[in-house]
Amino acid sequence: MSILTGAEPGTSGAGRSAAGAAAPPTAVQAGPPHGAAGEGAPGAAAAGGAAPRSGAPGDAALGAGAPGLGASGPPAAAEVRDLSWPQARETARRAGSRPVAPLRVELAEALGRTLAEPLTALTDLPAFDTSAMDGWAVSGPGPWRPAGRLLAGQPAGVLADGAAVEIATGAQLPPGATAVLRREHGLLDGALLHDRAPGGLAPGQDVRPRGQECHRGDQLLPAGTPVGPSVLGLAAASGHDLLAVHRRPTVELLVLGDELLESGLPRPGRVRDALGPLLLPWLRAAGAEVLGRRQVRDDFGLLRDAVRHSPADVVVTTGGTAAGPVDFLHRALEAAGARLLVDGVAVRPGHPMVLAGLPDGRHLVGLPGNPLAAVAGTVTLALPLLHMLAGRAAAGPCVTPAAEPLPGHPRDTRLLPVRRSARGAVPLAFDGPAMLRGLALAEALAVVPPGGVPAGAPVELLPVP
Repeated sequence: MSILTGAEPGTSGAGRSAAGAAAPPTAVQAGPPHGAAGEGAPGAAAAGGAAPRSGAPGDAALGAGAPGLGASGPPAAAEVRDLSWPQARETARRAGSRPVAPLRVELAEALGRTLAEPLTALTDLPAFDTSAMDGWAVSGPGPWRPAGRLLAGQPAGVLADGAAVEIATGAQLPPGATAVLRREHGLLDGALLHDRAPGGLAPGQDVRPRGQECHRGDQLLPAGTPVGPSVLGLAAASGHDLLAVHRRPTVELLVLGDELLESGLPRPGRVRDALGPLLLPWLRAAGAEVLGRRQVRDDFGLLRDAVRHSPADVVVTTGGTAAGPVDFLHRALEAAGARLLVDGVAVRPGHPMVLAGLPDGRHLVGLPGNPLAAVAGTVTLALPLLHMLAGRAAAGPCVTPAAEPLPGHPRDTRLLPVRRSARGAVPLAFDGPAMLRGLALAEALAVVPPGGVPAGAPVELLPVP
């Protein structure tokens, strides 16, 4: 069930793991769910009676060296429950520490993927001396005797001392040329070309020398760089026809709930699905290949089968992460043999989020049903996981001062929509877990630690979709 309204509940800090190393996985347990209803149906997780199942399916989804997988078996369920926000993000990164296999593709097919190996120059750039301006290529001091014209792509003959040739920007500089005289600085007086440049023409002026940008064999970009249009341009300029990139991790979005409409106005008991239109392009921008969106009714068997048989590397669900009467996600994960890696995060909004490893190496990210809470779950778990699976290098934090006090939660991290100003980050209204108006106006999400951030203090910013 995907709850789209509801108040932000309080959450006890008891039972949280200390911040630091990523939390280890544990088997999904049967028993009474913990948590309370509220934030997008919060209450992530099955807890209670049964002991964790040692050696349960799902080990294949875990990266080498993941904590808690020694001879002593998996840790207790409390160790993956209500993790701190930094710890949950690190756990998601570790879960994706084995990127999907690389492949070599043509440049047009590489867009949106990630470099699997460094991009090196196959040629000098420029590959030859070129003119940086329209004007005349000249040899030696002036005045010069002009003759002929050189356009880009034309071969150039030797330029004798005292001679000049009209030249276009980007054209190959003829051997013997010592500088380029800009058109606006040249004066033609009969058969001679005179220099009217302020201060005179210096040797090498307005010449792009061979290898100015790079030399053959130079590393231009490191592995892990997302391939955007500028990367494609650089690859082409440096001589590449193919690029080694990581395959995009595939994602299927399962939107849970009988109450959701795909079109039209809301009506009594029914609301529009806001998360499908929001998440699909965002996941694609994160480097994923989105296989599609499916709406799943509030039925345990349907959800179990959808999770079990999804062909995607990562299954993303919305709603159903809490303890409500039709919140079946934890039961479905247990039936699918999944192992919980994160079962609730100390963050507002978005506390009841879930990350699980499935038996065949796939992963599931369970997002709360409230829109802003689902956004918080996406930046906390889905994006770090997808970036690692796509082979993307982790970006450093973006930090800016708080323009005014940023209110925080007493115990949990808060993700707050903000806009940028000359003074720093400014909080926005309409920041409740069921709201998207503040997010639509936002330029970033501020990561506000427990207790808040005073004016002038640094705060980390996350990009918004």
